[in-house]
Amino acid sequence: MGSGPGCSPLLFLRVLMISAAACAVNLEGALFKDLMEGYNKNVQPNEKNGNVTQVSIKMILTNLISLNEKEEVLTTSVWIEMVWCDYRLRWDKPPRSALYGNITSKLRVPSKNIWLPDIVLENNVDGQFEIAYYCNALVSPDGCVYWLPPAIYRSACAITVNYFPFDWQNCTMIFRSQSYSANEIELDLQKTENYTLEWVEIDKEACTENGEWTIRHRPAKKVIDTQYTKDDLEYQQIVFFLIIQRKPVFYIINIIVPCVLFSSLSLLVYFLPARAGGQKCNMAIYSLLGQTVFLFLIAKKVPETSKAVPLIGKTPNTHRMTDKVRKIFLNVLPQLLRMRMKVWTPDDEKTSETPDGKPLYRDRLHCRRCSSISLITKAEEYLVEVARSELMFEKLKERNGLMKSVLETLHGGVKGGTAEQLSVSLAQASPELRQCVASCKHIAETARQQNNFQSENEEWFLVARVIDRVCFIVMALVFFVGTTGIFLMGHFNQPPSTPFDGDPKEYLPPY
Repeated sequence: MGSGPGCSPLLFLRVLMISAAACAVNLEGALFKDLMEGYNKNVQPNEKNGNVTQVSIKMILTNLISLNEKEEVLTTSVWIEMVWCDYRLRWDKPPRSALYGNITSKLRVPSKNIWLPDIVLENNVDGQFEIAYYCNALVSPDGCVYWLPPAIYRSACAITVNYFPFDWQNCTMIFRSQSYSANEIELDLQKTENYTLEWVEIDKEACTENGEWTIRHRPAKKVIDTQYTKDDLEYQQIVFFLIIQRKPVFYIINIIVPCVLFSSLSLLVYFLPARAGGQKCNMAIYSLLGQTVFLFLIAKKVPETSKAVPLIGKTPNTHRMTDKVRKIFLNVLPQLLRMRMKVWTPDDEKTSETPDGKPLYRDRLHCRRCSSISLITKAEEYLVEVARSELMFEKLKERNGLMKSVLETLHGGVKGGTAEQLSVSLAQASPELRQCVASCKHIAETARQQNNFQSENEEWFLVARVIDRVCFIVMALVFFVGTTGIFLMGHFNQPPSTPFDGDPKEYLPPY
């Protein structure tokens, strides 16, 4: 009995609170019906003609998904926060305030039922200009609308590949209205009590760090294009910048280091002798094929927008070595390179003459080998003093062969044994014998030309040795200097300390 009077007031309060909550829920439904009654979402929310609707924008980055260098496309997951005021959705002034004044919280309204500023990503590349999900909008009692739709955007991003993979890129996301000009709505960055939000917000709880790119700067700006008027849609736009830097560790391990190793193997090509042409070509081709594989990997990453055309080298097509070439490659360069080679002199190529005035060519190859083969030396000395024709027929005429038989039948045989007498007899020979002599002369001339060719070929091998040494030194310098330069360029190619040149502002939160 004593507890009855004490419980009655408490029970009354509980019933009153439940009734008030029920009334509030019913009022929100009634308020929504009241706001939507006669509402036209296609009409701009200007209370008077000539008024401009203020639309504030902020972008919240939740994930930097990827940057496709080949297609030059940046994929991001963002939230686009937009705020504007619509006088038709207010209930804090009469006559609605009298009925719904007790509702002070924000009202959730389907975004497809109210007016929207029609703001889209201008530099979109996939044709999907709309947001991913039309979530509800929050309407305040003063009629201001807060809308935070999510979106996954694929925006165009011009790629600079000069310093790949030690590069950084400046990607932009451009937003503007596709239906309303600057005379109808005014786009601006969101403001707080103390400052303007001139940067891209990052949701630290939801954002996932990208494995290839790191964000260095994230400024935001309102851009006015003065070449247009306020009646043009291109006059105003909000631009969000993402200055990102590549993390090169993956490319260093999987591309750069193997390419450096293949380049170092190409240096060994110049250690092989010039006569080992097949082995030199095989090793050079293997190194080239190995580097080509990695070049294909790089080609799959960079865009096909080359702005420079490589020069195509041309090689000489002559096979005759001039004295100037001999002097440079057989005298000058070997001395500079400290190579042990016999010095070439112009006297080696001069011809000597026999007493009868016939030219005789010395074979430089045989001269180089005369110290080791005495028999060849005696033969060369004998060739200098005796004519080839006399040498050929000196022993032949003593044999009872076909040649002697033929000669004896000619006018009583050969008169005398000297070269002059033999030539007189041969003048009276038959056409068959003259053809035989002509063939012998052709053989002698061919042998002389073959000796000259071998001498010329040997000189080309010597030149090839010098060229190999020069190429090795140049290749080694290019290899070490180039490799060092690439890493130094990557080290010094850092993003700017501030987002914009000449502007010391960092465009970051003050805290």
